[in-house]
Amino acid sequence: MSIQISIWPGSSSFASGSSTPFGFFDSDSTFRVHADKVSEWCAIRLGYPINDIELQEGHLYACFEEAVLEYSNQVNQYSIRDNMLLLQGAPTGSNLTGKPINSTLDRLISIAKNYGTEAGSGGNLVYKSASIDVITGKQVYNISNFSFETPSDSTKAIEVKKVFHSTPPAIVKYFDPFVGTGLGSQTMLESFGWGAYSPGVSFLMMPVYADLLRLQAIELNDMIRKSAYSFEITGDRLKIFPVPAADYKVFIQYITVESRAALAFNAPANSIGDFSNAPYELHTYSYINPAGKQWIFKYTLALAKEVLGNIRSKYNTIPIPGAEITLNGTDLVAQGQTEKESLITQLRENLEAVSRQQQIAKSTEEGDNIQSQLNKVPLTIYIG
Repeated sequence: MSIQISIWPGSSSFASGSSTPFGFFDSDSTFRVHADKVSEWCAIRLGYPINDIELQEGHLYACFEEAVLEYSNQVNQYSIRDNMLLLQGAPTGSNLTGKPINSTLDRLISIAKNYGTEAGSGGNLVYKSASIDVITGKQVYNISNFSFETPSDSTKAIEVKKVFHSTPPAIVKYFDPFVGTGLGSQTMLESFGWGAYSPGVSFLMMPVYADLLRLQAIELNDMIRKSAYSFEITGDRLKIFPVPAADYKVFIQYITVESRAALAFNAPANSIGDFSNAPYELHTYSYINPAGKQWIFKYTLALAKEVLGNIRSKYNTIPIPGAEITLNGTDLVAQGQTEKESLITQLRENLEAVSRQQQIAKSTEEGDNIQSQLNKVPLTIYIG
């Protein structure tokens, strides 16, 4: 019984729409031309015409398409990983393949707004207000009984951000420093003969820190000698100190827990959320530079070795008159796998070398080196 094995005929003719399994690049004229050339090159590297190559043109076209796909995917995956911080929240409508991503503070500002919400210095949430009438002698009040800016919030979980219950500012207990009453300034000015002027203290200059020291003295006195204005929140109970001696209002600022939780899910529709929907499409083969194309050629050859090795492994020996031939299928499979791994490693190292972080580091190092050289340049001495 004879075994009929397809042999590489020596040439190929690419047919758009039917030669490759997926046809991703069939419309690219450069890809169509290179498909035939790469097929012939791979056959020669595999030993043709000295050795028969048990492959059809479809095998080599499929390897070529897979190599371009692998190159495009490796580059896109690295670009997504390198730019994800800038991409999240951006619209998915535009193809970003091969385009630079401008480094802006937009994403960092969005993150910082969350901290601003907690710190009370802006942010994504508006603080709402609520108030209650404090009754003389009553210290404890239920927060749910407050008059809320949004009435329905009285039944929701809230976070109190600020309670407006504090001692009157010290400045209201401080005689007007520009008049000088009670500070002995007028008496001092009279000793200089300026007391007849009205008011004499207008001619006295005092440093600002003198006012600050007096304000601190008033506040420290109130803290030690009087009951400090304070409050305590436990659950939904607000206890105020000292015991109210008169009727007045206490105000609070708050946010609802659900409104803050909603911030995590308020991204606009059709926006980039993660690795899966970052809008990086396949690269246009014609636009890939020679370095990239050379990588693709080598990866195509590695794939072809693997395919040919698998075919030859099926027919490990071929009978001939009076003997048999042992094929090198296992060796070809091992070579192809090793070469693929090496090429992937090389490509990833190259991509890592031009990452955003590495470029910043190199730019900093270059600037330091230039500055070091300039420091050795003799300075000109000018003699006037």
